[in-house]
Amino acid sequence: MTDSRREVPRPARLAADEPSLPQRPKAYQLLLRDKRAIAGLTVLGLIIVSTLFAPIISPYDPLSQEFDILLPPSPTHVLGTDDLGRDLFTRILYGARVSLFVGVSTVLISMLLGVAMGILSGYYGGWIDIIFMRYIDLQWAFPNFIIAVYLVAVFGTGLANVIVAISLAFLDDFARITRGMALSIREEEYVLAARSIGASGSRVMLRHILPNAIAPIIVQATLSVSFAILAEAGLSFLGLGVKASTPTWGLIISDARSFFTRAWWLGIYPGLAIMITVLSINFFGDALRDALDVRVE
Repeated sequence: MTDSRREVPRPARLAADEPSLPQRPKAYQLLLRDKRAIAGLTVLGLIIVSTLFAPIISPYDPLSQEFDILLPPSPTHVLGTDDLGRDLFTRILYGARVSLFVGVSTVLISMLLGVAMGILSGYYGGWIDIIFMRYIDLQWAFPNFIIAVYLVAVFGTGLANVIVAISLAFLDDFARITRGMALSIREEEYVLAARSIGASGSRVMLRHILPNAIAPIIVQATLSVSFAILAEAGLSFLGLGVKASTPTWGLIISDARSFFTRAWWLGIYPGLAIMITVLSINFFGDALRDALDVRVE
């Protein structure tokens, strides 16, 4: 006798019931989980706040000369005094203003110029690409610092000239990164679709290519700030930076060369300031690179 019961087919599982793949956390969530990013941002924030409130934190004038020369660190002068009796802690605070201003401003200028060159070269190609990229190849033949030294020697010393020199020396990195991204993105279907409906080249570059290429540009800009700070300190150390009356970390270390055996604090503390600032920026830049890299799970 056959079994009259028929097996009832199970309903197909709805797509909503299927387990979905875990989504990658957003960039800011990854940054908040990264201890390097938190440490870098905390230290960098403290440095920025200290420079903004330097007159309140330190009662001394960074240019005021006193008779208390080469005093070691003490409760009165936390980091000691230099050969002209100026408070070293105050000069380091005011020197951070110059270093951070030069670092941020030079990167903004070089980023604007480099991104413009790179996106035009990558999108249009042809003679525009040949002219821009041959110039970038020529610039890549020399170290960035050597280019900055040469440009300062041509333009002269001073804060504005230092910013221009470092900006021109660093634009090749942004140009190459942007060009590589533009070459890849311009072949995407949404770019081809925008061009097929008559979108202008400027609209395609600004609305489609640049937003999709912004992540590596931001990472490069963050890391370039530390290199710009080091470049400014190097130029000031060589006497090719800002005026001698302006307190900068490079000038402070340069003045400390003659007194290093007698007053060790003159070179150690500004060197530590440079190291801590650059490390904090690099920590945040490395974490930002990992957070914006879609290949990292």
